[in-house]
Amino acid sequence: MAETSLSQRLQMAMRRMTGRGYLNESDIDEMMREVRLSLLEADVNFKVVKSFIQHVKEEAMGEKILKGLNPGQQVVKVVHDELKRVMGEKAEGLRYNIQGLTTIMTIGLQGSGKTTAIGKLGLYIRKTDKKKVLFIAADVYRPAAIEQLQTIGKGLGIEVFEKGLIDARTIVKDGLAYAKENHYDVVIIDTAGRLHIDEKMMQELIDVKEIAKPNEILLTVDAMTGQDAANICKSFHDQLEATGAILTKLDGDTRGGAALSIKEVSGIPIKFASSGEKMDAFEVFHPERMASRILGMGDVLTLIEKATESIDEDEAKNMMEKLMSDTFNYNDLMKQFKMIKRMGSVSKILGFIPGMGQLKQAASQVDDKQFEKMGALISSMTEAERKDPSLIDQSSRRRERVARGAGMAVADLNRLRQSLDAQKKMMKKMMNMDERELESLQKNPSKMMPQASTKKGKGKGKGQFRIK
Repeated sequence: MAETSLSQRLQMAMRRMTGRGYLNESDIDEMMREVRLSLLEADVNFKVVKSFIQHVKEEAMGEKILKGLNPGQQVVKVVHDELKRVMGEKAEGLRYNIQGLTTIMTIGLQGSGKTTAIGKLGLYIRKTDKKKVLFIAADVYRPAAIEQLQTIGKGLGIEVFEKGLIDARTIVKDGLAYAKENHYDVVIIDTAGRLHIDEKMMQELIDVKEIAKPNEILLTVDAMTGQDAANICKSFHDQLEATGAILTKLDGDTRGGAALSIKEVSGIPIKFASSGEKMDAFEVFHPERMASRILGMGDVLTLIEKATESIDEDEAKNMMEKLMSDTFNYNDLMKQFKMIKRMGSVSKILGFIPGMGQLKQAASQVDDKQFEKMGALISSMTEAERKDPSLIDQSSRRRERVARGAGMAVADLNRLRQSLDAQKKMMKKMMNMDERELESLQKNPSKMMPQASTKKGKGKGKGQFRIK
């Protein structure tokens, strides 16, 4: 049986509670058993699970909830608030020096994705805080670590200071002097990772810390290590006093163990979360938003932030006007595909939208390369065909030529035509809605999804239905 994610299990437990007009102690105990099992299966630290259950139960058993209106929904709020508390209450940003150089030291075990996380952090600082960044390559033990950082730096246009495989302390000292001379705002030091925590490793890191006097010591932790991540954090924190953690390889919300254990066990706040291979797949860790995602409540604020970063406002407005005036064409559809691609995968976008949680799993089956295939079909059209979709609709010869030119079947082109048609129909439907219907749509966006029609089967198994 496939492993069920923390998110799915918790949502299932919560659904049994919501909608009930009355709850008793037995109902709460039943839900707590489900929640406890969900957390333990997600590899959350046992002590964290114990205190989590205790806090939720104390709150949920209060008279205000048991005798109040919608007790089930109030219990969901209690679970949400406790998830938020365990992960750190609020987002914590980076601490910069008001004047002069800001130094960030990164630490972590080998294989935790530290060097890649440095690249993502550097891009984030340059893009978000508009600062000039320098990488210092001080990982002199892992083969090709310096080359990896140089490759990442080159791809991002961020300079890498390196002096080969000499003593890390010398590299850091010289790198900081170089950064000051060349008026850099931020330095990110890549230190050596190890397969395990040892005395020699710690001493070198303590020495580097003494030389760099960093504003931030960020520990990269692989989210897939579950509760072990919290113990690793504690070991580093006890000797180096880390200021924050970067949770790497966080695949949506399917791995909750590390996220829910780190802060509570080690005391280190999670500052950033990294998911996906792309360099911009990096975001500030918001405990409240993560709690909402885990419980399937969506994360509209992060979606808005991603949309603001990825979509040009004038371009979006122009596209909306074209949709409303029914002049939306294949050129506009291509622009739309590029916008979605900049925001991330379809399943990730759906995960941010309240009420779309059940569609997220289906969307994860969607190969995002479909956008590239659709793009190839649009590129195979003439300029006139891209501007006037009716030319394709009215000519089977044109359809065959376009499909052949893209190396695909006419059926693929027909799917693209349906996609364009669906966009127009959706806009017409929204334009005909009154204020009450629009308000209802805002609460449940899945209402805009096309409904699958059903058709009775014939012959064998005729009592069943199939999707048309």
